[in-house]
Amino acid sequence: MPKKLGNVLIGQAGGPTAVINQSLVGLVETCQRNARVDRILGAVHGIQGVLQQRLVDLGRESRKTLEAVATTPGSALRSVRKKPTPEECERIQKALSKLGVRWFFYIGGNDSAETAHLVSKIARDAKDELVIFHVPKTIDNDLHATDHCPGFASAARFVAMALQGDEQDNRSLPGIKIDVIMGRHAGWLTASSALARAREDDGPHLVYCPERVFEMSAFLADVDRVYKRLGRCVVAVSEGIHDAQGNLIGAGEEKDSHGNVQLSGTGALGDLLAATIKRELGAKLRVRADTFGYLQRSFAGAVSPVDSKEARRVGERAAEVALSGRRASGTISIVRKQRQQYAVSYETNELERVAKEQRRLEERFLAGSNGVSPAFIDWLRPLVGKLPKTQLLSDFPFDAG
Repeated sequence: MPKKLGNVLIGQAGGPTAVINQSLVGLVETCQRNARVDRILGAVHGIQGVLQQRLVDLGRESRKTLEAVATTPGSALRSVRKKPTPEECERIQKALSKLGVRWFFYIGGNDSAETAHLVSKIARDAKDELVIFHVPKTIDNDLHATDHCPGFASAARFVAMALQGDEQDNRSLPGIKIDVIMGRHAGWLTASSALARAREDDGPHLVYCPERVFEMSAFLADVDRVYKRLGRCVVAVSEGIHDAQGNLIGAGEEKDSHGNVQLSGTGALGDLLAATIKRELGAKLRVRADTFGYLQRSFAGAVSPVDSKEARRVGERAAEVALSGRRASGTISIVRKQRQQYAVSYETNELERVAKEQRRLEERFLAGSNGVSPAFIDWLRPLVGKLPKTQLLSDFPFDAG
């Protein structure tokens, strides 16, 4: 029996997703099968838990409990939005060393990858053999070096299904409906709303992503044109839309620990757009706005089977590579194979490729200033899975004679 080398520590950070715990359980169960691992610890609230010594023993959980946790949305270890200082990164490295942690896995987005990268560099400078792996997740789908991110497909499925319902609601009681969808810098999730279209006149009729400059006058003209043609209009708009100078439309002044302006959880943008439409296009128009906000992240009823499977696999793969001793740090990328039938592979990348920087919606996926291309729909469809089908009544007017 090989001598046990040390402990594993796992943390979760950033916005939770519907499948983030699949990655957690994938890590735990793979580490449990490795004879070199002694204990498997979990940091409560990520690196904050490391600094405060708030840890749990994941190795004591039964397989039944772990499998139930895997299908539970949200971060089972609880999450954190904390940008550590250089001094805190040194404290984290020393705390891990004191705990006998040989492998540290951090499940999160680009800010979490940056934290993992900083701690990894400090460990290297300290001649510490600590192995650090970033396990990707984000509903924003804005990580580089990967085809898509675990968590995105389930959120995209939620958005598409919500727009399907909004489309039928808008047909029932015609008016102008605005849906504000997550996406500070990247429009992947907002663009996913277009998957709801099954017929030529289905909404969303207009889709606005932050990869395009938002002009209020053009927006009003677009809405007016669609409304005059159909007698109604469904709009999907990213919370991160901005003007030509980069100023966020309808944003407040509150910021998070990473310096990002607070966007989600407020209806300011939807209220602004609705009020502007009524003022400029007609006070008697029926205009409504909804901000999906945090509902998109951990909605249990819209989990994509593909997303669930891939989230588990990135956790397993991260553990496999880290425990093999081939790398001191890295992140896992999902690579789509060039085949007619959807298939992917899981590859290892450098932390620097995903740390901090954000990936925008690709130009080939955009269509004009207010739409997405067929190429995007083709790219997205296998990730989201089959959506509910809707059916309209046939137009058979009754002839009383």
